[in-house]
Order: sequence, then C-alpha cells, then structure tokens
Amino acid sequence: MSEIKLPIQLNPLRTKDDLRLAFQQLSEPLSPYLSEGKARLLLGGSGASSSEAVGEMEGFCRVLWGMVPLLAGGGHSELWKPYLQGIINGTNPHHAEYWGEPGDYDQRLVEMAVFGMALSLIPEQIWEPLDSVQKQHLYDWLNAINSHPVYDCNWLLFHVLVNMGFKRVGLPYDKEGMEKSLDRIEAFDLGGGWYADGVGGHSDYYVPFALHYYGLVYAKLMESEDPHRSRLFKERAVLFAQDFISWFSVDGSALPYGRSLAYRFAQSAFWSALAYAEIEVYSPGVVKGIVLRNLRWWFEQPIFLPNGVLSIGYTYPNLVMAENYNSPGSPYWALKTFLILALPDDHAFWQAEELPLPALPESSAQLPAHLVLCREEESGHVVAFNTGHPSTNEHTHTSAKYEKFAYSTAFGFSVPRAEWGLAQGAFDSMLALSERDNLFRVRRRNEEYRIEDNVLFTRWKPWHDVEVRTWIVAGLPWHVRVHRIETERMLTAAEGGFALARGEDLSLHQEAFSVKAACFKGVSGILGFHGYAEAEAVYPHANTNLLYPRTVIPTLKAELGIGIHWLVSAVYGKPAGLEQANSSLSEDQWGHNSIPSVTIEQGEIRINMLTGSYSIDRLSH
Repeated sequence: MSEIKLPIQLNPLRTKDDLRLAFQQLSEPLSPYLSEGKARLLLGGSGASSSEAVGEMEGFCRVLWGMVPLLAGGGHSELWKPYLQGIINGTNPHHAEYWGEPGDYDQRLVEMAVFGMALSLIPEQIWEPLDSVQKQHLYDWLNAINSHPVYDCNWLLFHVLVNMGFKRVGLPYDKEGMEKSLDRIEAFDLGGGWYADGVGGHSDYYVPFALHYYGLVYAKLMESEDPHRSRLFKERAVLFAQDFISWFSVDGSALPYGRSLAYRFAQSAFWSALAYAEIEVYSPGVVKGIVLRNLRWWFEQPIFLPNGVLSIGYTYPNLVMAENYNSPGSPYWALKTFLILALPDDHAFWQAEELPLPALPESSAQLPAHLVLCREEESGHVVAFNTGHPSTNEHTHTSAKYEKFAYSTAFGFSVPRAEWGLAQGAFDSMLALSERDNLFRVRRRNEEYRIEDNVLFTRWKPWHDVEVRTWIVAGLPWHVRVHRIETERMLTAAEGGFALARGEDLSLHQEAFSVKAACFKGVSGILGFHGYAEAEAVYPHANTNLLYPRTVIPTLKAELGIGIHWLVSAVYGKPAGLEQANSSLSEDQWGHNSIPSVTIEQGEIRINMLTGSYSIDRLSH
C-alpha cells in the first residue's frame, strides 16, 4: 500500500508563497481544537509540568510565532480573526477563558514574548483594533512580566521583547528593567559568537533559536534606539553563523543535540533571524538553502499525528525523549523559523536562487560548546564529538542529551527507557559502568576537560572512588576512544557505538572483540583493541532513539577489578549514501582500508588514523 502524504508533505517549499501555504497547512488542523472562547488550543493528550489550562494557552500562543511574521509580510490567515478574539478573551480577567495571573518563573511569562514581537510588527492588527478596555486588559496582562522574576537564562529576553513591544506602540515600559536584562545577557557571552544559556549553562540550540534569535529581532527593530547593542548582537551572530553552519548536513538535517528537540525545525530559526536582520555573512541564497532544506527534511519525517497536528517527539511521536515542560502545543515553537515571512516579497532573500552549503572544513573545533564537529560530504554525515560539561541540570535525560561522546545526524542519539540493564539504558556513544548489579551509571558532569586539535579529553567520576579519564580522537568514519579507569569497586563496563536502525534487512557480524551491523540506513560497528572481554549487539527498548523507534547498538563489555584499567576501542559509523543504500556488510562498508591502527606499549598508546597520528602517555596519569 502506498504511503498517504499530508498536504504539507507535498509542498515543494521553494518560494514565499510555498511558505505561506506551509503555515496554512500547519495551522489549519488546529482550528477545530480552538476553545469556545478561542483563547486556548484543546489538543488534549499528554500532560506537562504546568497545568492543563496553561498548556492550552501555551499552544495557542506558539502559533503566533508563525502567524505574526505572515501578517507582517503581507500574508493572510483565516485564523487571525478568531485568534484576535482569543487574545481579547484570554487577557480579560472577567472572561471564563482568562489566561490567569502569572506568578514567579511562570510558563505564561514565556508565552508573552511573542506578543512583544506582535506589538512591534503588526500593531495595526493586534493593537489598534482593540477598544480602550481591551487595550488595558492586554497591557495589564503583559505588564505582569515586569513584576515577576524570570529564570536567569534566555528567559530574560522575554522581558526585553515585551517591553520593546510596549515602547514601539507608545505604552509605558520598564526601561530600567529592560536595560538590566540586556546587561545580564552579557554575562552569558563566551566569545566567538557563543553564549551559554545562563552562567555555567549549556551551549545548545537555545543559543541559536533563543539567545541569538531574540537578539537579532531586537537588533532589527531597535537599531536606531540602541545602536550599540544592535551592532553587538549582529557582530556576534556573524561569528556564530560560521560555526553553526557546520551543524547542518547537505540533506537539510541538523545535529540532534541537547534538550527541547521537540521544537524540531526551530533548528533553522537562527538563519531566518539572520535574514530578517539583513546580515550577510553568507549570501542570501546560501541562507535560503539552509532554511528550506531543513524544512523539507522535517516535513519528510512522520512528525504529524493523523489529524495533522504536530506530535511531541523528534522524527516520530515520542514522549520518552520529551521534556517535563513539553505540553501538547509545545512543538509549535518550531514556527519561529517562519520569521522570514516578514520579509517583503521583493527582498533579496526571496529573489535569490537557493544555493547549497558552501565548502566547509572536515573538522571544526567549537571550544565554547565543548564540541569538535566532523563531516563527510559524500554521505552527508555530521558528528559532534563532545568533552562534556563541568556542571549539569535537572532536565529530563540530561546525561543522554549533553554527555555522550558523539552526536550524529545519521544515527541520532538514544535516551534511557528505564534503569535496568543495557537494553533499557540504551547506552549508545557512552561508557556505562555498573557495580555488577545491572544498574549502570554514565557520565553526568566532568572534573576536567580540554580540546587539542581533534583530541578531546575529560576526567569524570561516576562514583567518588571511581575516576575515568577519557580521550576521544575525533574522525569519520572511524573515531578512537581511550579510557583509563581507576576504581575501588568491582565494575562491569559497557562501551556503546552508534545506534543503528533495526529492520527486517538488518545483518550482523560478530567476533570476539568486534560487532558490526548494517541495514538500508548504513553501517555501525565497534572494534576492541585492549581491555575488553567480549562484544555483543544490544537491542534497546523501543522508542529510545530520537531518529528510529527500533535500533541495535554494537557494544563492547569488560569486567574490571579494583585497580587501574585501560580500555581502547575504535567506533565506526557510516550512513548510506545520499543516493542509495545497501545493507550488505562489505569490506568497503566496514571501512577496512581506514581502520585505525593502535599500538599499546607500557609507556604510551600510539594511534594512527586518516586524520593523523596521536600519542597518549600512559605513565603521566
């Protein structure tokens, strides 16, 4: 039976009209779920950390990230009339669907940001049609953000955007607080165009689709009022773009890494903001290509429910990987990428011919993010090798989202389903350690880390009396991992390679110290050089991987007594080519000619790879 495609999956996504249609195709399925007072989206289903009512207003508000640019750029939406009524009712404290008084660190403060942008971009449609009472209600509800604290991270810019909106329509605004929030953002600057999401926070997609995104909107709209900051935001965006472009594959996919990946095509929102702010670090055609290929890639994935509503998940509906704060309407934050619809029809972005990615380096050290990016143009494979981080947070699956050794566009990454054993833990691209009780620990925070060329080093302690020193020699299709483990406990060690899609065409080849697996999606394997006792193919529980519901993880195992142990392995990952796939386990697919050579002596470990020769001193540790 042939696959039935939704209308948006047939959209060519080449022109501004195509994107206008795409917004219509994304938003139309939501219309039946508008509440009676039009102020909420009643999508139902799963819950989130905030209340059901707050989740319903969240879903309603997030659609505005696409609708506001659409209207600002001369487009039209049948949803706008009911939406305006919903805004009137949602901000009316006497209406049954009033959105409620926000509290400190409230989700409602998050959703206010888009209203700041709306007041700035479409005041004639969201502000001027209101009568005096309705205007006061909207102002009062939004002004609550000036009397409640927000988290010390990208949330500070929600406060900035709301007050920017007030200023642009001539309303009283918190100038002092706005300046304070903008000044605080400076503490997150890591140099080279990078931010941390709060002091000591991670550098993940919140850098491009939040911190830079809001900064570029501010830079565009406040350039005459605040030229210094506007120039600063633009200069940082230019630097960041030159690193961030390496996160994208030639097929349009982007690197799965970090939290909030349920926002999906918000991955390319930074490039839309770059075009909106009219910054030409790359030609309009290159930027256009990044955005449109990313959208086309996403709309080829089964990310929609049968009713056309975006699901929570990554390439398929998946609550296992979701954040605690993901309500049913959360994924519509992805519509931030539609900011380019605010550009006029004759803008250079829309007139430009879509261009491929420019020539990019095979290896890119991105020190503020603790990553080394490697890419293969032939296969389109992009992998980020990761030192890990000195601090952590309490978000869902933090270790899986921030502490794996490698993150891949072709193989994705996996999150644990439960705590018992290798199959539930789904430990791809990790070293998992157990006190021989089938309960495994992985890296969560790091005592020490550094990057020298394409060699990443980290020191971490899964227990107070177990120290692991890890070296990763980055490369594609092979990379090498070396661990020095000093333990006061009897341990089982499991070293996981890339997770490969598991289907009926899966083929395996297993030897004493190696496992390789192949399917139509590519080949994944692991080869033990030293310290391992056996190899096996681990079949993780379903829905643990972001890209594929069922996977296999080539894994090496070792039993470690009290003392010092060295483990050395090489990991292979080769996706099928962009034009065809082959599930046979040929020598070429295993990368026979490029297998690293490893010489282990008492004093040093010598590694020879296609990328160069490396030495690790065993005696100085």
